[in-house]
Amino acid sequence: MAFPRIAKQSCGNRMIGVGQMVFTAIPLAIAARKYLHLCRFGAMSTGLALAFSATAIAMQILEERGDPQTGYGRRAFAVLLAQDIAVAPVLALIPLLGGKGVAPSSFAGSMHEALVHISRAFAALSFVITAGHYALNPLFRLLAWVGAREILTAAALFIVLGAAVLMESVGMSMALGAFLAGLLLSESNFRHQLEADIEPFRGLLMGLFFMSVGMSLDVKLIGARLDFLAGATLAILSVKFVIGFVLFRLAGSSSRDSLSAAGVLTPAGEFSFAICPLAAASGLMTAKESGLLAALAALTMVAGPLLAKGAELVAGRSERRPPAAKGATAPPPPPASRDRRVKVLVIGFGRFGQIAVQPLLAERIDVTVIDSSVKRIRDAGKFGFKVFYGDSRRLDVLRAAGAGEARIIAICVGERETADKILALARDHFPITKIFARAYDRIHAISLPERGADYQIRETLESALNFGGAAITELRGDPDAGREAVEAARARDLERLVIQKAGGAPPPFFPPDAPRLQPEPLVRPAGKSFGLTPESQDIVRRAAE
Repeated sequence: MAFPRIAKQSCGNRMIGVGQMVFTAIPLAIAARKYLHLCRFGAMSTGLALAFSATAIAMQILEERGDPQTGYGRRAFAVLLAQDIAVAPVLALIPLLGGKGVAPSSFAGSMHEALVHISRAFAALSFVITAGHYALNPLFRLLAWVGAREILTAAALFIVLGAAVLMESVGMSMALGAFLAGLLLSESNFRHQLEADIEPFRGLLMGLFFMSVGMSLDVKLIGARLDFLAGATLAILSVKFVIGFVLFRLAGSSSRDSLSAAGVLTPAGEFSFAICPLAAASGLMTAKESGLLAALAALTMVAGPLLAKGAELVAGRSERRPPAAKGATAPPPPPASRDRRVKVLVIGFGRFGQIAVQPLLAERIDVTVIDSSVKRIRDAGKFGFKVFYGDSRRLDVLRAAGAGEARIIAICVGERETADKILALARDHFPITKIFARAYDRIHAISLPERGADYQIRETLESALNFGGAAITELRGDPDAGREAVEAARARDLERLVIQKAGGAPPPFFPPDAPRLQPEPLVRPAGKSFGLTPESQDIVRRAAE
């Protein structure tokens, strides 16, 4: 029953994103045609450019409010995602409409030349998409065998630059090539490692982008048309806000959520700075008109967060309700929504992790697997999980893999030091998340709860106990005897573990000065050990001294 509801919500979110673009682009295109006297296709490009929402600004506002996982936050993100996907066809369409590349006039002048241009463009698009889909994962697997993180990062940057140059060589936009490459990289099994490597540079690159946009604006033009820009900015923000509010309300969102979501989506998108120059280069508008529209988009980015703040304040007031009259029956509370954080992040997919995920697979639990072994990543792909390559000892990799949204982080790595480091990172930075850890041995099992693990198990405990129980069953001919022996041994082991965790003494049949943690029997031995060879007899005698 849940799947149709989720599918319906997802479809509704996509419809909001497409609807906002269409219903916003139409009036903006009409206004651009009337007031800027642009051609038909130039006005269409203007409407589309300003209809997009600024993803970076909207996500920053949501993160500052702590609302990315709220109802309206998820819907706003879905709208932004739908718009980002729609960028690719828009960037591909503009050169086909313009005076350069594949223009309508070229059809009249030379049908052959127009077909050649279109064929080259679609061939380049097909090559980028096909190569990215089939070649990226094998390429990154090959590079990962080398073991140098810098090679993966350099390869990702080279792929983005290569796709951008290829698109430009066939008359398309470099932004389209870079955007397609980014989409393909986001589907790679190595995305979390790449995201973590690029994360330190993201803020710097974003700052350089906006600095370059600001430096490219014509200050004299802005001063000369300041009255027009101010009025147009208010008009665009108002139109986008009203259309967004209406669409969210029609999709079933509350008034508060609709106000908040519409507010964060009002600024014009970053791709307007790519669409307008592309339209100018394609002959759909002049460079002066492109500069004016870029300044208009920048002003909406400045004023948009103020509108979002005002909408949030109004939404907060609208949420308040007068107290119910005395004696009136209070309405029943809404049904509690199911916790959406159902993800289990499994770190390490070796022999232990592969067995541990089997019950989760049977129960259709949402699982993400992350490992630093290319072979194990390839093996995990057979399970239908989301699998990614990355070094889990790094906090940025854990964040990128979704550790902050996971309900359980299952540390299944085999190295004790690696497990301890991952546990320390997870406990410090994700305090609400439950942490299940694989213990290397008894000493490690005692230390893990002290380090913050919510659950631990020795990797060989259950298998070894069951092995011994099977031997008792075979010798006694009674399955109950083997099962009871295993349960008794498990209980004694747990009791001993609790004593040792509390710093208690060793068993009473051991010397008082015996080490607190060492291999030891859980019951008093029936007799003394003896060696079958002179060498083993000497070893046993020294151990007893």
